[in-house]
Amino acid sequence: MATDLFHIHRFVAGEVFAMTGATEAHNLIVANVIAGIHAQLKVKPCRVYPSDLKIRIETEDIGAYPDVMVICGEPTFYDDRRDVVTNPILIVAVLSASSQACDRGDKFRHYRALPSLQTYLLLSQDRMQAELFARQADGSWQFSAFGEPADRVPLTAVEGELLLTEIYDRVTLGA
Repeated sequence: MATDLFHIHRFVAGEVFAMTGATEAHNLIVANVIAGIHAQLKVKPCRVYPSDLKIRIETEDIGAYPDVMVICGEPTFYDDRRDVVTNPILIVAVLSASSQACDRGDKFRHYRALPSLQTYLLLSQDRMQAELFARQADGSWQFSAFGEPADRVPLTAVEGELLLTEIYDRVTLGA
């Protein structure tokens, strides 16, 4: 059954797509984001998760493993499975040359079908760059880009922010 495969795949409409391993830069960015968000959530009813927790998008028949996600309140589990959730409020994707078209295109289109999702953050692993999509009250998505070291990326869904230099701490860019 597709939902029981190792986490290096994506499940889309009954089809399984293999995913490659991540670079050092990718892993450092993910670790920095998790650390930064976790520190800000200590007094809030939210939890940050790494890529080993799957999300299920029922209306799209999709199962995916985002690089980072945040759930506020209690997690809603799919089919009583404790390893598949349906209610992230924030999803973070670290882009690679092979994934960026999908992360910006089909994957974001699928994620937008999640009623709970308020913020989608894309991070380059080649240069200091963040692309933020925030759901507006009317359901539209507002885009903001950040590329200066002193930039603060607002994460309004969790009433927090990430400093771009902290996201890229110890990351060798353009390697």
